Amino acid sequence: MIKLPIYNQEGNTVGEVELDSKVFDVTASGALIHQVVTAILANKRHSIAHTKTRGDVRGGGRKPWKQKGTGRARHGSTRSPIWRGGGITFGPRSERNWSQKINKIMKRKALLAVISEKVRENQFVVLEDLALTAPKTKEMAGVLKLLKEKVNVNFGKKVLLAVPSIPANLMRAAKNIPKLWLTHTGSLSVYEVMNNNLMATTVQGIKKMEELFGK
Repeated sequence: MIKLPIYNQEGNTVGEVELDSKVFDVTASGALIHQVVTAILANKRHSIAHTKTRGDVRGGGRKPWKQKGTGRARHGSTRSPIWRGGGITFGPRSERNWSQKINKIMKRKALLAVISEKVRENQFVVLEDLALTAPKTKEMAGVLKLLKEKVNVNFGKKVLLAVPSIPANLMRAAKNIPKLWLTHTGSLSVYEVMNNNLMATTVQGIKKMEELFGK
């Protein structure tokens, strides 16, 4: 059974929470996690580079010279790819689709595996609650500073804060803090968890994750 301390906003221990092993003690192969992360990044990719084929280049409607009798090679258009100013053969096109499909079971197992790894590596913090009195960046930064000073975990530089609901106060207080990523517990992704050094959530966030992923 996995138990973690619960901290208040001042960084003091106020209790313990018992974690469901179905969610927080999962292992998965590195190949599966790599496949899921690759698919996530591929689905975010947008084709920008776009070249014109001979059909897209303006002009070239008239045959440059007659077919026979000139001693030169035959040509039908000055917009052929072998002409300067002509179209491009096999160039990049913006219609290219990079997306990859990963089924739900694979994505869920990879997500739970990387969250479990955060717990095992002492990079997971559970907060009693996160209630700010005002939508101030200074207040949110103060909470993070106190936690970093008092909580014995590997904070690193980047923090992922997953909460079951994001009130306006919290969103406004967190959005201007560099290297702090605020997200819903229900919309976590493998890439988000892996791309941040520390994952933090609340007691309600733990209950929400166990409700969503503990089936």
